[in-house]
Amino acid sequence: MDDTTNNGDADDTEMTKEEKRRDQLLAAPDAVESDAAPRIEVSEHDGNTRIDIADTAAVRPGPPPTPEEDA
Repeated sequence: MDDTTNNGDADDTEMTKEEKRRDQLLAAPDAVESDAAPRIEVSEHDGNTRIDIADTAAVRPGPPPTPEEDA
C-alpha cells in the first residue's frame, strides 16, 4: 500500500518563491491574473537594498496624488 496521497496540490518544496506568491494571490475568490502582477522592484546598490513601487503597479500606497503634486 502506498502511504503517499495526491490531493492535487503542488508540493511546496518544488515551487519557487514567485510560484508560491502567484498561487497564494490567485487563490482568492474572483482573483484575476493581474492580481499576481509584481508591485515592487527590489535592487541593491553599494550594499544597500532599495525597494520601489513598480511603475506598472495597479495599486499604490497612500492617497492619490493631487493635481498640484502631478505637475
